[in-house]
Amino acid sequence: MEGKVAILGDADFVMPFAALGVDTYAVGREREQVTEAAEHIVAAEYALLVVAEDIAAAAEEVLGKTQSRPTPCVVVVPFTTESEGFATEALGKVLKLATGIDILKSS
Repeated sequence: MEGKVAILGDADFVMPFAALGVDTYAVGREREQVTEAAEHIVAAEYALLVVAEDIAAAAEEVLGKTQSRPTPCVVVVPFTTESEGFATEALGKVLKLATGIDILKSS
């Protein structure tokens, strides 16, 4: 499958990806700016979207609407010195959708 890749995060997060020629969207922490960039990415029909964990919560409303669609595949990755748990939670949701089991649920 061919498709475009987008990277969404702050300038420090997207910089290495820009060097690879991937489409990058550097945003601040303002919810409006993150939401606007996420809406643009969804409308542009990217196949893969890599989102920095520290801004993922701000984009969740827009990206949550894409969960029932095959694209974009959204991958949330930790980028701060201490994980906020959002990446693990996002992975848990995808795994539950794929398997029907809450694999990451703590007993």
